[in-house]
This record gives sequence, structure tokens and C-alpha cells, in this order.
Amino acid sequence: MSDSSSPSGGITAAGTAGIIFVVLKLTDVIDWSWWWVLSPFWIPAATTVVVLGVVALIALWRVS
Repeated sequence: MSDSSSPSGGITAAGTAGIIFVVLKLTDVIDWSWWWVLSPFWIPAATTVVVLGVVALIALWRVS
């Protein structure tokens, strides 16, 4: 019987896209800026930071 509470690792769709973009850039199939090639890795992190910042500002506004 398998333990259903064990963590299941894996690669996300953004991770897969990022790896594909890097391979395409290194093989000169695409001529994108490295900012866009690596965007599947940094856009989710930037979105999280922005959302947490907005939540923090709303929380501070409601306290005062």
C-alpha cells in the first residue's frame, strides 16, 4: 500500500517551458533576450512578491 501523504516532486509547466526555452536559446533556434528566456522562472516569483506586497499594504491600511 502506498503512503498518500508522501510529497510528490515533479516539474511544473513553467519549469518545463523554462528548460525548453533555455535549450532553444543555446541551440540558436530562438533569438530572444535572456530576460524572456528565463521568464518562466522569475515571473511567478515576481507575481508572488507583488501579491504579498499588496496584501501587506491592505493589512497595514486596515489596522490604522
